[in-house]
Amino acid sequence: MTAQKVLITGATGHVGFRTLLDLLIAGYRPRIAVRSESKKQLILNHSKFKALTHNTSDDFFEFVIVLDITVPNAYSEAIKDVDYAIHIASPIESGGRLRKDEFDEHLIRPAVRATLNILEAAKSEARVKRVVITSSVYATVPYEYLSTRDMAENEIYTADHRLAFDEGPYEDESQAYAASKVKALNESERWMRENEPSFDLVNIHPPFVLGRDDLVTNAEDAMRGTNGVILRPALGKANPNPLPGCSAHLEDIARLHVEALQARIPAGSYQAATNGAEGIRWERVNEIVQQLFPEAVQEGVLPNSGGSKTSACHLDVSKTEETFGWKFQGFERQVESVIEHYLELRVKGNGVS
Repeated sequence: MTAQKVLITGATGHVGFRTLLDLLIAGYRPRIAVRSESKKQLILNHSKFKALTHNTSDDFFEFVIVLDITVPNAYSEAIKDVDYAIHIASPIESGGRLRKDEFDEHLIRPAVRATLNILEAAKSEARVKRVVITSSVYATVPYEYLSTRDMAENEIYTADHRLAFDEGPYEDESQAYAASKVKALNESERWMRENEPSFDLVNIHPPFVLGRDDLVTNAEDAMRGTNGVILRPALGKANPNPLPGCSAHLEDIARLHVEALQARIPAGSYQAATNGAEGIRWERVNEIVQQLFPEAVQEGVLPNSGGSKTSACHLDVSKTEETFGWKFQGFERQVESVIEHYLELRVKGNGVS
C-alpha cells in the first residue's frame, strides 16, 4: 500500500521540524513547503532528516518552494495529489522590533491569509481528507490572562472557547500576535461553515512549547524562542514578567499534529498543556535543574540563580487526552530536554563561555 502524502508547512521551525520527523517515523510521505532554497538545504542536510530518509525511495519526500504564503493561490500547486495538510507556518513575534503601525502587515494579515490559502488550496484537491492547523492558546484564552492577570481558580478554558477579534490598537507585539491567532482561528471556522468542503479541519492550541530544538546548533542560539524561558533562570537571569503557567513538551505537540491525521480523531479543536487545570509553576525550574543537573550547577555551568514568576493558567485538556489516548508529559521532562540539549551544545565547543 502506498504511503499517504502530507503537505507540511513551517518545517524549518521548532514545532514544524519535530513534526516533520514524526511524519517520517510514522511512514507518511511528506511534501515540504519551504520559502527558499536555503531553507530546503537546512532540512536536507540535517543529520536527523538524513537518518530517516537515507533508505527511502527517491519520491518518498518532496520539496516545494512557496515564496510568499500570503499571495492568492500560494499553495495551489503544493497541494496537488496530497492526502492531508499540516499547516504550521505563521508569523511569530520579532522580539520587539516591529513598530505599532507594522503589526497588521507583519502579524495579523499574514496569519489569516496563509490560513485561508491552505484551506482554499485543499478545497481544490479532491484527495485531501483533513487539514490540521497549528493555532494557539492565545486563540482560546483572553489575552489578559496570558499577560497581566491570574485566572480565578474556578475559571477554566477549553479548546471550544471562542474570543472576539480585538481590532486594536495594540500595546505591544505580544497583544497583536494574540489577536492574529484569534482572527486566524475564527476565520478558519467561518470559512469551513461557508464553504462546506469535502475535507474536515483540526485546530491544535499549544501554549509555551518547550523541548530540544534540533535546528539550533550552538548554545547561544538555544536561548531563542520559548526555550529561553527555561534557560534564563538556569543561567542566572530573570524572566522579566510573570509567565502564564501553561506549557507542553515539543514531542507531545508534534505527536498531536501527526496523530490528528488519523480517522479515529474527530475533527475539531484540541487544547494542549501539561497538568491541565492545575497548570505549571515556572518557579520550579531552579529546583528541577538542581535535581537533574547537580554537577553542572556545582561547576557554575548552570548558575541556576535566576528567577521566574507564574500567573495562574487553567486549561481543560481532558478532551484532548481522552480522544488521543495519552497524557501530556510533565514539566520536569520539558526542563530536562531543554537543559540537556544546551549542555550538549556547550560540550561541542559551539556555545557561550
